Amino acid sequence: MKDNASDIFPYEDIIGCSRPVHNGDDFSYRHPKMSTEDRAKIFAPFAALRGFEASIEKEAGAFRARRYKPGQDKTGD
Repeated sequence: MKDNASDIFPYEDIIGCSRPVHNGDDFSYRHPKMSTEDRAKIFAPFAALRGFEASIEKEAGAFRARRYKPGQDKTGD
């Protein structure tokens, strides 16, 4: 069992620190700050499988149409 707070939350000493600032150093030259618009493009939702949602809806509709109804043979015939 963990006894002290540093074992429970090991990053407690840095959680309140501000972000590092790189002004004119080698890091800032190699990694320029990205604009908010460019960051938004990276994290915007996208459809990984084009047409997937439409295909699922089509199959769901077909399934609902042939679903077992009370009083009907379980084969759907």
